[in-house]
Amino acid sequence: MRGHIKKRANGTWSIVVYMGRDPKTGKKIYQWQTVKGTKSHAEKELAALINRQNNGSFVKPIKTTVGTFLESWLETYASCNTAPRTFERYSQIVRLHLIPNLGRIELTQLRPEHIQAYYSKALSGGRVSCGGLSAQTVKHHHRVLSEALNHAVKWGLLARNVAMAVDPPRPEKREMHTIAPEDMSVLFEEAAKMEKNSGLPYELIFMTALHTGMRRGEILALRWSDIDLAKSKIYVRCSLQCLKNGEIVIREPKTPGSKRLVSMTPSLAEKLIIHKESSSANMILQGKTLQGNSLVFAHFDGTSINPNTVSPAFAKIAKRAGLNLRLHDLRHSHATLMLTAGVHPKIVSERLGHSTVAFTLDTYSHVIPGLQDAAAKAFEKSLIQKDS
Repeated sequence: MRGHIKKRANGTWSIVVYMGRDPKTGKKIYQWQTVKGTKSHAEKELAALINRQNNGSFVKPIKTTVGTFLESWLETYASCNTAPRTFERYSQIVRLHLIPNLGRIELTQLRPEHIQAYYSKALSGGRVSCGGLSAQTVKHHHRVLSEALNHAVKWGLLARNVAMAVDPPRPEKREMHTIAPEDMSVLFEEAAKMEKNSGLPYELIFMTALHTGMRRGEILALRWSDIDLAKSKIYVRCSLQCLKNGEIVIREPKTPGSKRLVSMTPSLAEKLIIHKESSSANMILQGKTLQGNSLVFAHFDGTSINPNTVSPAFAKIAKRAGLNLRLHDLRHSHATLMLTAGVHPKIVSERLGHSTVAFTLDTYSHVIPGLQDAAAKAFEKSLIQKDS
């Protein structure tokens, strides 16, 4: 007999499993585990424990709490395997939300119902101040917790990732705004006005976002060596981020697909040629020379622009232009305009740096009905031409 159960007080059962002999002392080793519930439930747990021992997936229970493990995971894994900005977000989620709510539970005793109850609580009143968190935010918490528990399984601390048995909340799709062609001139006029007051190249930054679909951090990380003005090409190689301590860092993108080649429109290439001449003249005035590693979009002295100041500036400009837009909506506008113009989704996906074409089509599914109508009309037209 490999194991047995023994009734204890308060409706609990002890599961005892023979684990073999100690190779050094020769003494028999037994694994004890306490479970709550009926005798039938205890017998099922005993069978499952024996099965895990037989197939090699048994993990000896340890007295580590979820909080202790998450702190260790942050320090030993996340700190050296994620981008600084990503690590900041992970740390905030773990320390402000996951540990206060799940940290006291023993790691091996964490159950799906614990996690599901936390998600419900977070949605109703999970903010540090007051109110509930959004479904999208709680979904981010789920991803971080699930990733951490995956490593607990890899490291032999858990037999399975219980977060995989939990359904995170489904966030509603955020309404996407795009700029109409007739509003572009008004937007750029307002950007030019703010540019004169601030000295920052807002008009060209926003034009680059609209004409290429690049992300804010990717645009601000551009160096002149990343731009081939003769061939009208931009090589997206890095992204610029601002950490909470104010430090500006430039790193490679998280995914291989984010590194890409983007063809420029002739009007954008022309503007960048003029901007390069102006930037070179500014550097000469300071007794410096414009280098290949010089930032394309920078302050007068060549230092990097804080990305956290660019989005609020755009919001002011858009408001003055009478538009309800975020800076990221210029990226959406680029994709929408290209898709409606008949550009193949694969090309659009590559320009945006998406991981898959499926993600692009899902994100811009609102454009698909119009493309379907145009495709049907084009097919009909081709039939008529062949018949004639």
